[in-house]
Amino acid sequence: MKAFTQLDGLVVAVDRANVDTDAIIPKQFLKSIKRTGFGDFLFDEWRYHDHGEPGMDCSNRPRRTEFALNQPRYQGATILLGRENFGCGSSREHAVWALEEYGIRCMIAPSFADIFFSNSFKSGLLPIPLAAEIVDRLFREVEATPGYRLRVDLAAQTVTTPGGETFRFEVDPFRKECLLNGWDDIGLTLRHADEIRAYETRRQHDTPWLFA
Repeated sequence: MKAFTQLDGLVVAVDRANVDTDAIIPKQFLKSIKRTGFGDFLFDEWRYHDHGEPGMDCSNRPRRTEFALNQPRYQGATILLGRENFGCGSSREHAVWALEEYGIRCMIAPSFADIFFSNSFKSGLLPIPLAAEIVDRLFREVEATPGYRLRVDLAAQTVTTPGGETFRFEVDPFRKECLLNGWDDIGLTLRHADEIRAYETRRQHDTPWLFA
């Protein structure tokens, strides 16, 4: 998993409440359990006029120009600004994989659905809950300022605007440590590789009949 320390990123604003995981990555893309191949299909039904299917070439698909991700001013965005209850619906990890592969590293919203919130940390994305009035202000600033960027510092737990205003956010200490070090569940396990090998050696010595 890629570590998250600091991010100075362009912000894309998706001004919809209760964005569910089926909107983030529709159900037909769940046929694949790989963690790649989803970025082009992020918000598929909102980005394109036609129906998307796994493996499609998206380069010539008709796009909905009114949707934020299709607008030139938001190309290359790494921070997504959303409304309350972002990531509700099913527990599919594919939603987080699609955001990550598209290039999003951080989401800011008043609230997130619990399972989506947890899945984000496990894939190296940082979901930041901020008060609704702060999010409202950020939406207004993004709308008024093409190229609007925010600076996110995980160690300091701060979000800083171009004008220098800083907002502090809370994050679970364990999740913070994992993100700062790039530890997913496998990485956490591998930190104990020496102890695991020692246990297996002892087990083979103490119960050799299990290995005969």
